[in-house]
Amino acid sequence: MTQPAATKALQELEDLLGVTLFERHTRGIVPTVFGEAVTRYARVVFADLGLLREELVAIESGNVGTVRLGAVTASSDLLTSAIVALKRANPKLHITVQIDTSEVLIPALQESQLDLVVGSVPNGWPTEDLTFETLAEEPLSLVTRPQHPVGGGKLPIGMKELAKYPWIIQPRPSPLREIVDQTFRYCRVELPENTVETFSILATLSLLVGADMIAVLPTSVARHYQKQGTLAIVPARLRGYLPPYGLILRANRRVTPATQIVVNAIRVAAQPRNKRNRNPRNPDI
Repeated sequence: MTQPAATKALQELEDLLGVTLFERHTRGIVPTVFGEAVTRYARVVFADLGLLREELVAIESGNVGTVRLGAVTASSDLLTSAIVALKRANPKLHITVQIDTSEVLIPALQESQLDLVVGSVPNGWPTEDLTFETLAEEPLSLVTRPQHPVGGGKLPIGMKELAKYPWIIQPRPSPLREIVDQTFRYCRVELPENTVETFSILATLSLLVGADMIAVLPTSVARHYQKQGTLAIVPARLRGYLPPYGLILRANRRVTPATQIVVNAIRVAAQPRNKRNRNPRNPDI
């Protein structure tokens, strides 16, 4: 499209809506508050058109479809069970998985960049356009590498002793960081000065394996790596719990058949997990 054609189309759109979408300057154009709102909805529309093309191609080729799934780290083992079962029953179902924090995943869901999120709704987050179905609560564990002086012991270890070592913690604000801060406040111990802040689970695991550091992980993740001999769980209890995580969908959007298949598989995978974690607030560590 040429610049005159684009200018004419923009003017026609502004006339149709009855508002100014962009302010003209010598160096270009800047969106107004109306322009930002229209742009946000336009992204959703174009995302839906992209999904429509993919669904038509999938139907024509005999595939089930595509599902873009976002998930928090705590749900990793649940997703593993669900995806293995899904691919066994629906080998042509295409699934993309994005692992991140709920603060990143929910905006992506609201802008139609994801079809489904397995996570939690942050405190104070607008929920008018979301539905939430609880799947499980996730306890937390302190972890180190097996060679760490406090790793894998049996006797409880106090926070004063643990504060002597370097820690890997999430940046503020985050639910997991608040739990760490709350634990140190409860024990009347200063937060360690020697810390590394990161949201990345990969960076956390790499640092733990390479040095005598301490980190906080969901207990299911900690036990997974403990079984592999990669990490050891520290016999110490944290003060506080992550909010329950669950299935999050857009309330005002139609659920595609492919997304419904994934939702059903996650529900089935969560059933035995809930039986194992009937008392998640008192994990055996």
